[in-house]
Amino acid sequence: MPLTPHPRDFALPARAGVSLFWRTFFLLGLLLLGSMAAWLQTIRAMESEPRALQTAQEIASLVNLSRAALVHSDAISRVSLIKTMTEQEGVRIVPREPGDSVEPFDTDASGQRITRELVALLGPGTELANRVNQQDGLWIGFTIDGDRYWLRTDRARFNRAAGQTWIIWLITVTVLSLAGAALIARLINQPLKQLSLAAFRVREGDFAASTLDESVTTPEILAVNSGFNRMTRKLAEVEDDRAIMLAGISHDLRTPLARLRLETELSVADPEARDHMAADIAQLDAIIDKFLDYARPGRVTLVDVPLRPVLESCMYSLASQDDIQVHLALPEQLAVLADDVELGRVVTNLLENARRYGRSAGTGVAQVDISARVNPPWVLLQVRDHGPGVSAEQLVRLTQPFYRGDTARTEAKGAGLGLAIVEKTLQRMGGSLLLANAEGGGLSASILLQRAPLASAHAHAHAYTQTDLTGPSVAWEQQTRHNSP
Repeated sequence: MPLTPHPRDFALPARAGVSLFWRTFFLLGLLLLGSMAAWLQTIRAMESEPRALQTAQEIASLVNLSRAALVHSDAISRVSLIKTMTEQEGVRIVPREPGDSVEPFDTDASGQRITRELVALLGPGTELANRVNQQDGLWIGFTIDGDRYWLRTDRARFNRAAGQTWIIWLITVTVLSLAGAALIARLINQPLKQLSLAAFRVREGDFAASTLDESVTTPEILAVNSGFNRMTRKLAEVEDDRAIMLAGISHDLRTPLARLRLETELSVADPEARDHMAADIAQLDAIIDKFLDYARPGRVTLVDVPLRPVLESCMYSLASQDDIQVHLALPEQLAVLADDVELGRVVTNLLENARRYGRSAGTGVAQVDISARVNPPWVLLQVRDHGPGVSAEQLVRLTQPFYRGDTARTEAKGAGLGLAIVEKTLQRMGGSLLLANAEGGGLSASILLQRAPLASAHAHAHAYTQTDLTGPSVAWEQQTRHNSP
């Protein structure tokens, strides 16, 4: 099955902000919007003056035509003319009275420019208003032979559609610009996403599926892809060489060890000396096993693994040991996504670590509690001893290869790879390991694995009643819940 990355594999650093795609998109969008705003302001400034002059000339033409028609018509024809202008042209002419209520015309730059131009065209006494006697419209005050009149018309005939046209074009250009920015940001971000995914596959040991495209035409991306592919091929060759070397080590070292043990058992007469020599050889063989386990290739196949059979099998191998007692509190149907052999190695290493270093000072027996807690989609398995524990300084170094906490755990034997193997194996299975000093004494090893679908709701309901998780493990479980998808 395909590898399932652990949530922390893609966890963002604490100081990380938005992704590269959105950052590029926002920067391009701001640049485009700023450019469009500058161009719009420039065009409006260049276009407002001619529009004001044109509007003033159209209004002046309407007033001059109306004034000429009224001047050259007799009294009877003037009444008919005013009626026709009102009905057909929407132009109304009324006398100006001293008590008229007048709302001045627009006071912005364009309105003032129109007013000045009309006064220049129509002469002194010209007045513009937006409302007269509570009636809206465009009101132009003018004189005919000393008589003062109002000419009222609809403002819409002089409000050009350019305003709405600008808005439509502005929205269209904005949408197209942002769509182009999103496309550009995606084109920039896509090679980096492919490189990130390929790097993750290389880290998981999947060299065959981590090849990047070398047919791209962009020189910079082509150089990166080609260099990454060469590095991947070199790493694959190194991995193959390592596998061959490990097989050779296993064969070349174990064969003479087996002969040496056989010769020791046959040739040494002293039983005590023979037992000590055989124990030393067995320890050497176990150390070789540790080295091979730690250097094991990184890919595993995850399947549904019931927890109880695996744990009982690990406990059975310690049944003959009188210096360890294991207490298991686990639901029957609880299962995880793992490799059963690898998971057995993990539990065996933890139990062996507890047997060696977690013995009580009074009885000399290591009391180990194994419990589990379900937090879908994860299972938290805890292996806890009641020994002396370790200091805070050593706690953070216990999973480092070849490190042994001699000052805290006096019987340090082996190569110092046990907990390092546990952590590395769990990472291969998409899990995590946390070591902490438990409340009341002892070391607590908390394992986080993905819960298998076959785990029943009954197991979930009982997982909390059969588990005693306290201290740092709970804090870590809450943090994992927050970071997990």
